[in-house]
Amino acid sequence: MDRTLVIVGHGMVGHRLAEAVLALDADSQWRIIILAEEDQPAYDRVSLSSYLDGKGKNDLALAREDFLHHPAVEVRLGCPAVGGCRAARIVRAADGAEMRYDALVLATGSRPFVPPVPGRDLTGCFAYRTFDDLDAIRDAARPGHAGVVVGGGLLGLEAANALRSLGMRPHIVETAPHLMPAQLDADAACVLQQHVARIGVVVHCGTAVDSVDAHPNRTVRSVILSDGTVIDTPLVVFAAGVRPRDDLATALGLERAPQGGVLVNAYCRTVDDRIWAVGGCAAVHGRCYGLVAPGYRMAASVARQLLGHDAEPFNAADTFTTLRLPGVNIASFGTSRPGAEGGKQMVFAEGPTRYAKVLLHPDTGVLIGGILAGDTGSRAALQPFLGRRPPADLEDILLPSRPGRPGS
Repeated sequence: MDRTLVIVGHGMVGHRLAEAVLALDADSQWRIIILAEEDQPAYDRVSLSSYLDGKGKNDLALAREDFLHHPAVEVRLGCPAVGGCRAARIVRAADGAEMRYDALVLATGSRPFVPPVPGRDLTGCFAYRTFDDLDAIRDAARPGHAGVVVGGGLLGLEAANALRSLGMRPHIVETAPHLMPAQLDADAACVLQQHVARIGVVVHCGTAVDSVDAHPNRTVRSVILSDGTVIDTPLVVFAAGVRPRDDLATALGLERAPQGGVLVNAYCRTVDDRIWAVGGCAAVHGRCYGLVAPGYRMAASVARQLLGHDAEPFNAADTFTTLRLPGVNIASFGTSRPGAEGGKQMVFAEGPTRYAKVLLHPDTGVLIGGILAGDTGSRAALQPFLGRRPPADLEDILLPSRPGRPGS
């Protein structure tokens, strides 16, 4: 172990990177130091909502004992990096410790975005990101009362379902005209909204939170929307998206993307050939991907580079997004809007409960993206055709036969 790899961040992607390096490092070249901000080793943040359904922290743990006690690994919990010196190849931790590195990988992820609305700092306002956040939400939940979730994207829908599981009556506030605006078109969102209404979630789209009002003791009393709606509630969850944690880019003199994130190339390398960024903090050619699957592909590529193997450049075309909500199938993949690509749309719909759309390349006719909503085929059935011309029986794959449907 004559070389030192410092990984800043011990989330899902940082942990995957460390595991990938260990798996490839047959000659024990690398010593790995991980600077973790949280006091908890890496855990499955994607499944965080299951923590409110009865799973314990150990059930979601990714870092097992054999990893934490591996002779080549040192995990420093509650010890985030705050700066460093590229010329000396040193990174500095919050406790004052300095570590020299041969390779540095920033895996700092994202932070919750909290809109700058009056009252956002009141007691009873929460983010939805960590075990501590969910412990606080569970303690504050009041069954039978309304709970407000700010944000109608993937995380907002999960948070609303979590409040429902705690016995509250969730309301979602989304500024866009429909739910999941980054992934779905209006027709797919209509299928989704009908489902969430059936399970008791009240949706307020096309409006925003004007303010969070307080009781005299500065606890949440109500939420005032821009359309004049007043929702009496003791609890507000901000799930309005994330922003890349790119503070270290500034501290280390690295380039940041215009919309945030550590600017890297397709191999996740910064302008410094000893420093990479992966996961939510990495802006590949200027674009961040706040999903774990792209982060895992970045981690795999960087691990291979560190061990001297050929590595594939990061390609976002096969990125799939799936909503984890009981009883409804919602997925988008690749490019789901025509946009600048000028792709040809093919829409398959059957009533208000099933909707599928695919996008084909305008010149080659290959499948470049699409949306599934409701009682449709699975994303797994479509994934093999991404980047290829779809089969003639595409409609049967998208809308498989079911009892009572002709052909079943």
